[in-house]
Amino acid sequence: MRCECNELMKCDVRRGDGDQEYPINAIGDEKSGNERNNMDSFMITGLLKRIAGDFPHRIAVSVSGKFDLTHSRLHELVEKAASRLVAAGIKPGDVVALTFPNTIEFVIMFLAVIRARATAAPLNSVYTMEEFEFYLSDSESKLLLTPQEGNSSAQAAASKLNIRHATVALPGADSGLVLSLPDPESDVMSLAQLANEPSDVALFLHTSGTTSRPKGVPLTQLNLASSVRNIKAVYKLIESDSTVIVLPLFHVHGLVAGLLSSLGAGAAVALPAAGRFSASTFWKDMLKYNATWYTAVPIHQIILDRHFSNPESVYPKLRFIRSCSASLAPSILARLEETFGAPVLEAYAMTEATHLMSSNPLPEDGPHKPGSVGKPVGQEMAILDENGVAQEANATGEVCIRGPNVTKGYKNNPEANKVAFQFGWFHTGDVGYLDSDGYLHLVGRIKELINRGGEKISPIEVDAVLLSHPDITQAVAFGVPMTNTVKREGSNIDEAEVLRYCKKNLAAFKVPKKVFITDSLPKTASGKIQRRIVAEHFLAQISTAKVPKFGA
Repeated sequence: MRCECNELMKCDVRRGDGDQEYPINAIGDEKSGNERNNMDSFMITGLLKRIAGDFPHRIAVSVSGKFDLTHSRLHELVEKAASRLVAAGIKPGDVVALTFPNTIEFVIMFLAVIRARATAAPLNSVYTMEEFEFYLSDSESKLLLTPQEGNSSAQAAASKLNIRHATVALPGADSGLVLSLPDPESDVMSLAQLANEPSDVALFLHTSGTTSRPKGVPLTQLNLASSVRNIKAVYKLIESDSTVIVLPLFHVHGLVAGLLSSLGAGAAVALPAAGRFSASTFWKDMLKYNATWYTAVPIHQIILDRHFSNPESVYPKLRFIRSCSASLAPSILARLEETFGAPVLEAYAMTEATHLMSSNPLPEDGPHKPGSVGKPVGQEMAILDENGVAQEANATGEVCIRGPNVTKGYKNNPEANKVAFQFGWFHTGDVGYLDSDGYLHLVGRIKELINRGGEKISPIEVDAVLLSHPDITQAVAFGVPMTNTVKREGSNIDEAEVLRYCKKNLAAFKVPKKVFITDSLPKTASGKIQRRIVAEHFLAQISTAKVPKFGA
């Protein structure tokens, strides 16, 4: 079950999901038409090609306030862009870096890179030159793509590394793609000669580095197609669904759950006019594009705050709201459901699993449990102890998974692979338990559990208690032991009140020793509050705060 290889494109393994096996070794062009069509269903390019044929005239992508593209038009633009990439010398296995806001140009070029059998490496456009240099070098990128206006930091890093740069623009729905690639090289393979394979590494991302340096995660066509199928199935996404992209598309959550799963269902996505989430335009776009759902990290609090301070006259009728990538306090979940009249389904995901691992079901398929991240979706899940022994219901251990959506291994990182792939399972690094109904409950990251006098404390539990206070909008507990809270605008809550509330609702050994109250918390580029970043930010203040050191 484990791949020992450290190279992106050289891997031949099989992963099972129940009794069905998913071959991800190269198929070869000599396969019959039926076999090739069957294998297309195991590739994201195959799924999208089929959708373009099944729903040619349905809207695929809308650029808010500008224009719409149908599924057939999107497919046409992707094919033409892929041909340009191949003609410019991009070869199978080459890595192409893309740094864009959430724009139509990114969507087209991301899919074009994959269609050309190259590997797409999306990057945050606000990285510094040094950060771009690391990510471009670590991914071994051969080409950098940016918007027409460019990106000076990315271009400086690419120039230093001798990486080619090209710009992209799509002025309108019926216009051609303006792509500043150099003249075609001679004797290059045409796109028609390139048959995509399930084993092609389509996407290269880095972990968010919660406890260490970011690790490179190669994800194959099979990984992407499997995850898209899982997301479509659990949320019953169909061609009549529509969503507005909230999260950045350089992150696996927005890219796979928001964009690819919608396109793979024949559904529609809308991109905000500014290329990023805006609380002031979010509901207007949701109404305009008849959105039926949206997915986000706990940016939900911003959406709630906007509602209470500046409510819309009308809200769309949503099938569900999805929350993932960070824990959502039960109190906030309840407020969302009460305010917007839709079930809030909390899910669990990570880059190495091509996003989705588990989710609460839609109401017609079972209860959604506040505080739980639901049941496994499309993969096996087990709670293992340190010896690899599966635990019984309600017993805590490490959350482990295996299935066709799971990466084959980190790039050029044998030590990380040795730790992550043991006993035939991928080890997530998260501690949790499965209840008697098969719902997963997370306790915290193994390295983030708070050890206090021999007692293990779940920071997620402390967070949830704090967030149940009406004057606290965000909270993060970390192991000094301390907590950091963001007070509601206009509130006069102080440290004494927070500690009083904790003493009332937590066992004595779980009550923080120190509370920081602030106007905001540091977040990752995807909007996730990262416990390590918060801890590092506020621990610098320990020297001036009268607080016991570690182990108190």
